[in-house]
Amino acid sequence: MLAEVVRVERVPVDSNFFDDLGADSMVMAKFCARVRKREDLPSVSMKDVYRHQTIRSLATALAGAPDATGITPVTATSVQVPAPARAEAAKPAGTPQYILCGTLQLLFYLGYVYLGAVVLTRGYDWITGGSSLLDWYLRAVAFGAAAFAGLCILPVAAKWVLVGRWKPREIRIWSLGYVRFWVVKTLIRSNPLVLFMNGRTHVSASSPLYVLYLRALGAKVGRGVAIFSRTVPVCTDLLTIGDGAVVRKDSSIACYRAHAGMIQTGPVALGKDVIVGEATVLDINTSMGDGAQIGHASSLHAGQSVPAGEHWHGSPAERTGVDYRVVGPAACGSLRRSAYAIGQLLTMLLVYLPLLFGGVDVLLDKSPFSAILDTGPAAFTRWTFYRDALAVSVVFFFGAILLGLLFVAIVPRVLNLAIKPDKVYPLYSFRYSLHRAIGRMTNVKFFTQLFGDSSYIVHYLRWIGYDLSTLEQTGSNFGTEVMHETPYHVSVGSGTMVADGLSIINAHFSNTSFTVSRVSIGAHSFLGNRIAYTSQSRTGENCLLATKVLVPVDGPVRQGIGLLGSPSFEIPRSVDRDTTVNLRKNPAEFRRRLSAKNRYNLRSMGLFLLVRWLHFLGITLLAMAAADLYLLIGTEAIAGEIAVSMLFTVGYFCLIERAVAGFRALRPQFCSIYDRYFWWHERYWKLVIPEFDKAFSGTPFKNVISRLLGARIGRRVFDDGCFFPERTLATVGDDCTLNAETVIQCHSQEDGAFKSDRITIGAGSTLGTGAFVHYGVTVGDGAVLGPACFVMKGEEVPPHARWGGNPARDDRVDHDHDHSVVVSNSARQR
Repeated sequence: MLAEVVRVERVPVDSNFFDDLGADSMVMAKFCARVRKREDLPSVSMKDVYRHQTIRSLATALAGAPDATGITPVTATSVQVPAPARAEAAKPAGTPQYILCGTLQLLFYLGYVYLGAVVLTRGYDWITGGSSLLDWYLRAVAFGAAAFAGLCILPVAAKWVLVGRWKPREIRIWSLGYVRFWVVKTLIRSNPLVLFMNGRTHVSASSPLYVLYLRALGAKVGRGVAIFSRTVPVCTDLLTIGDGAVVRKDSSIACYRAHAGMIQTGPVALGKDVIVGEATVLDINTSMGDGAQIGHASSLHAGQSVPAGEHWHGSPAERTGVDYRVVGPAACGSLRRSAYAIGQLLTMLLVYLPLLFGGVDVLLDKSPFSAILDTGPAAFTRWTFYRDALAVSVVFFFGAILLGLLFVAIVPRVLNLAIKPDKVYPLYSFRYSLHRAIGRMTNVKFFTQLFGDSSYIVHYLRWIGYDLSTLEQTGSNFGTEVMHETPYHVSVGSGTMVADGLSIINAHFSNTSFTVSRVSIGAHSFLGNRIAYTSQSRTGENCLLATKVLVPVDGPVRQGIGLLGSPSFEIPRSVDRDTTVNLRKNPAEFRRRLSAKNRYNLRSMGLFLLVRWLHFLGITLLAMAAADLYLLIGTEAIAGEIAVSMLFTVGYFCLIERAVAGFRALRPQFCSIYDRYFWWHERYWKLVIPEFDKAFSGTPFKNVISRLLGARIGRRVFDDGCFFPERTLATVGDDCTLNAETVIQCHSQEDGAFKSDRITIGAGSTLGTGAFVHYGVTVGDGAVLGPACFVMKGEEVPPHARWGGNPARDDRVDHDHDHSVVVSNSARQR
């Protein structure tokens, strides 16, 4: 079978799959799929292939016999975990239900927009009617306090009125019960208070106010808890967090999941002094005992429980000896927490809100632009209106970019003078506020999107504080998503390339303290997508870190190898197929191609600015027209402007994305990153629709947008926040269920090679929270992918199979959907 796949007449049983036969992961995935179709052969996964790289060793391992070293690699100790209650197969919702649900969601959105417009306009009119500056300021504070109280009460009241107390149950998607669930989820997560208290930039930001908010929603949260995750739990009555627990950023604890057309709610219980690592998913019906830890890039599947005091990591998690408690405690009692919370409230009420309303007032009445806006009724019917809007948009858009570049280079550096590396500081202290401000100021997504996927990202990262003094320019050193805690303690070696979604963890937290540390990424390495790279990393030079890998933090420093999976294991650093498109061995040709790529990328950056400015111009025109019409029709003008701006944004970016692709579907590719096609594909990534479409998650409108952008989306698909980098290469069947933070990525970049291919998700399939499906994958009808799993390129998931893990493999034990966690003896012995 292997001979047929690699297209040779005969394969010696001791030939290495990669070194001798020249196979890569795509080829071996096809081999595994063929083996799985044979009932007389054991199931083979990619993890088995990488650990046992000859036919002889693979057969020996699958037979459970010792290999030449005397170790039984695949013989395993099974840790049984309770199976979740088996649910009856849900009957798919009908089209009438689907349409009715979307209609009710649209009415809710319009009503919420109108209510917000009424409150804001009435408040603004009252504030600006003050007789003096002091009167104006006091009115702004009073209105801000009233708005604060209302924003606090509305989601809490809606939750208790519409749902009451959350209990473990199932809710059919698109039903009236689901509409209530969606309304509560939307209000809880879109509350501006959450954005203010816990932030939406990629920086760890815990607030005692956020804990009070969760308690008001019914969560049982103990004392001294620090929650840095920006994902707000929805079914809060089912969440229990013990005293002193720490939940790191980018972790997901929603207390619900979507599965086969149903919303399933279930408890998540965290004991005292628990640590939940970054980019970790905790499914429903999971628990952690007192003092337990789960590492970064890990997951607990439904039914798993981490015993008290044990340390686990991986997906699904298994026991480990790694201690993820990096920083010691500091003095941080109730008084400090209360003072910090009060300070946040006072800052918002006494500074931010008055500045907001004052800024609008100055713009409308006291700035040079006031003459432009004060042009009388129906000014938008005159050409001068559009000339003035053009001038306003140019000044504000390009002025903000120039001032922003200066700001991110100067102000955070000054603030950073007060924070010393490796020194422990109390949480909720003055330096904690500085650290939080530095992270917010330097994680500006607009700038990384502008400069990323080009040579110019290197200069921008140096500008904000990265140590790239020895970096060799490749023309694609970093993608458009590079995130950090602080930029002043990051160094990257020469020749290293990074795909998108890199999260640099160079700050560590306990429930009372934090510290910042230096992160060093080795030279001549490649980092794939969605990697959480910590300062404790034990990787050196010339390493390949595969997508969603759990970066090792113990053992010897790895060099000259590849790492895959969570927990990670060794794979070949590269394969022969990729080296055929590597031009860096020919210095003259490489320099010529790099120079041409730089010129092309520069034009792409110009197009990016043009596209974003035209969008800003459109929004400016709508805002000016609304301000003009407000004098005639009142609040309805403001509410209409908000709704029309959303429609304009959707239509505009859909048109741009389809236009840049020539209104045609993309085609599978394999080429060098110095090939002109790849430069065009980088431009495509820059100009695709921003992720604002996640605002439509959980509604039929998300599917409408995906179809407008070229994705083949079936009927009644439930999309709770899936990301498609290349929509026209993706096919999703009828009645599929896509959970939050799932990724269907039809491409990969490995060193100097770019590859793309189609992905097909069969009808009725479910993708668990945080699942990542790579290019060339086919998922059969009715299949289920577990939370945080990684389906490698070229895999074929059989119909109605249950796959989980990183890398994903069949994890179904029997037809009753029992689960087990397998801990490999060979991994322990290594």
